[in-house]
Amino acid sequence: MTNEASSSDKTPSFEMTWGSSTSSGYCSEEESDSEFEQYFTARTSFFPKARKANVNANVKKDEQIEWGKQELTTADIQQKVKEYNAQINSNLFMNMNKDGSYTGFIKVQFKLARPVSVPPPKKGGNDAGGKRAGGVKRRTSFYLPKDASKHLHISSRTSAREVIEALLKKFTVVDNPGKFALFERSERHDQVYVRKVSDDERPLRLRLSAGPNEKVLSFVLKENETGEVNWHAFSMPELKNFLRILQREEEEHVKQIVQRYALARTKMREALAGSTPG
Repeated sequence: MTNEASSSDKTPSFEMTWGSSTSSGYCSEEESDSEFEQYFTARTSFFPKARKANVNANVKKDEQIEWGKQELTTADIQQKVKEYNAQINSNLFMNMNKDGSYTGFIKVQFKLARPVSVPPPKKGGNDAGGKRAGGVKRRTSFYLPKDASKHLHISSRTSAREVIEALLKKFTVVDNPGKFALFERSERHDQVYVRKVSDDERPLRLRLSAGPNEKVLSFVLKENETGEVNWHAFSMPELKNFLRILQREEEEHVKQIVQRYALARTKMREALAGSTPG
């Protein structure tokens, strides 16, 4: 993977673009002694709420797209790179290498529904590894700003898994990379198609084959949804945190149910008291 563009290209190796929305919540640097990792968010539930069936009805998932699967000769790649560079109106060009590979930029948009964890700010009480006296690592968890995006300068040999790891590293996210997946998004015939990119696919090849138009192809980083939550991918402090969140949610639901029945009982008694026999 190439982390920096050559100086002759005069192009930045990475470019970070933040959306106008701010994070929905940030974690304080220090909390109670018993809770080494806390989420402070505006969201009410760890589990995603059920979506209505008619929402995003025209979004097709796992649409098979043949971009990047075709074998191209060196001459074909050179021609495609030339055509690609002629279509872009920025300095994010692709460049051929002598060995037949090529380098270029991809833009990845973040669409994360859950918070990510980063190392806490270093303080006098912590060592360089961000550990407390008890040997437990502390983390700061927060939601990334909505629609945050990042440009990565990569090679045609860079895999999707390596792209995910590089993105997490640039944002200093310490979560397990297995929690995340790269998706390709395309708009065709007034419909949106989303497909999960396999770990061994090469995103820059997909970018070259599709061209620079982001409506034809764009990349999105999301949670690696597999139908069930992979609890083994979470650390012990995270699991304990989730249990605390679930307990608070359960207590809140029980409270709401008790209040609802108490209100219904009161109204029934009022109705009985105001009614006349017969």
